[in-house]
Amino acid sequence: MDENQAYFDNISGMGPGPDGTRGGKPPRRDRGSGKGLFLIGLITGISGALLILAVCYLGIYIQSAVESGQNMAQSAQRAAGGEVSFLEDSAIDGDVLKKMQTIENTIDNYFYLHDVSDEEIRDGIYKGMLQALDDPYSEYYTAEELTELMEQTEGIYYGIGAYVGQDTATGLPKISGVIAGAPAEEVDLRANDLIYEVDGVSTYGLSLTEAVSLIKGPENTDVTLTIVREGEADYLEVKVTRRKVETPTVEYQMLEDGMAYIQLTEFDDVSVKQFENALADVRKAGMKGMILDLRANPGGSLSAVVDMARMILPEGMIVYTEDKSGKRSEYTCDGKKELDVPLVVLVDMNSASAAEIMAGAIKDYELGTLVGTTTFGKGIVQQIIPFRDGSAVKVTISAYYTPKGNNIHGLGIEPDVVCEFDGEAYYGSEKRLDNQLEKAKEVLKDLMGQ
Repeated sequence: MDENQAYFDNISGMGPGPDGTRGGKPPRRDRGSGKGLFLIGLITGISGALLILAVCYLGIYIQSAVESGQNMAQSAQRAAGGEVSFLEDSAIDGDVLKKMQTIENTIDNYFYLHDVSDEEIRDGIYKGMLQALDDPYSEYYTAEELTELMEQTEGIYYGIGAYVGQDTATGLPKISGVIAGAPAEEVDLRANDLIYEVDGVSTYGLSLTEAVSLIKGPENTDVTLTIVREGEADYLEVKVTRRKVETPTVEYQMLEDGMAYIQLTEFDDVSVKQFENALADVRKAGMKGMILDLRANPGGSLSAVVDMARMILPEGMIVYTEDKSGKRSEYTCDGKKELDVPLVVLVDMNSASAAEIMAGAIKDYELGTLVGTTTFGKGIVQQIIPFRDGSAVKVTISAYYTPKGNNIHGLGIEPDVVCEFDGEAYYGSEKRLDNQLEKAKEVLKDLMGQ
């Protein structure tokens, strides 16, 4: 991520330059006496060296005092029969524990900005262990964060009504889609907007959960997002009022000529029944062909996408996973509900994870034609593992493969018909012309023989 910080700090020359000024150009300094500057520099250098020596001595003294106190405490513990034991292969041994206590004491003695509670220190330790994996999808959840996550999978939360993912190029959170009628749409937030700051707090280096927690908040409160948008010369400041958002994960309608349109925005627990009802309704309405829209779908539950795939796929493999020991888990379909009309699937760079499982299976079975742009490329699976205190960790546990054995991680799925989204035509007109949807209609009509 570090190499991208310079890019975002210097967009349009607005970032700090080498000397801390805006724009990167150092201020002009008047010429003076060379001897005077030399003497001033010599005196300053000697003073600085003495100051550094004093600070170093003070630091050594403090660390010695802290470690002395810790050694006394550990000796007392051993005398009382409370010997601390560690697993042989554990990264956390006596030396690590001692250093953690030294750091904690240093924070207590010197950290200036605000008081830090013991609970915050502990949560920081746990989060740091997961961050050490260098995997943006593995993270630690406090009990409160886990509760919020579970509420979101039920389709209701308080926020701005936008789907937020993580941009792989910059590490910044990115809006992958907005919910119709939600606050995000009302203030014209768009897919692929990068969230640079939330209420003045930089999102650089934050996990996706941490960034989303800044955006969400109490109902009827405001949050200001600093946005980086392609084509804009400067940052955009967008104020959004949070509201209760009910996530419609499945939306559908009948189009002209018997074409059904079903949009899946996420694969959550509530999505399975919604998709089943949508299929039943469009079949009753005389569906002759279907457009399945997976654009801006960030994924979701593996079990949800498998259940939904079983409603349209032929008999055979849906997806299989392999863990670190090579153990394979297979998810299959009996084919009793195979879709019997022509199908077109819309995908884009924000179609990820579970959305790619669905698109990959459809492509492997040649059940439908993919239209749009190459998908995100997330071919790994995470699992949430809860603990007794209500907290949990989410860790990457396996890779997944399409029915033909393709792992699309870092590659994505290429569409059969490439069609780039025309943002100017969509956002520049009240009619919101969706050129990708129009292309999907054209392809589907050909498949239907019209």
